[in-house]
Amino acid sequence: MVVTVVEAHVAEEHWAALKDAYTAGATQLVPGIVQTFLVHDLNDSTAWQIMTIWASLEALLAARQPGQTPAAVLMFRAAGAETTHAAFDIVMQAKAG
Repeated sequence: MVVTVVEAHVAEEHWAALKDAYTAGATQLVPGIVQTFLVHDLNDSTAWQIMTIWASLEALLAARQPGQTPAAVLMFRAAGAETTHAAFDIVMQAKAG
């Protein structure tokens, strides 16, 4: 599995727009997405992230079409913010219970 993290600083007056864009985008997830989260930093109120867990690197690469902007980036742009992003290989995992 792979996790992508797209981050941006969003002004408070645009938080509702970000939440609306995320809600709209999350209604039809791209094939290969296992789970996605919109998270808000507890220490820096302007910092937000969209974390997405992908079934595999191949699923992520298949979703990234040349010339198309990733959905998470578009969600932040709808809130007037530009992003940074990273991708990580999930090496180990643990679950409660």
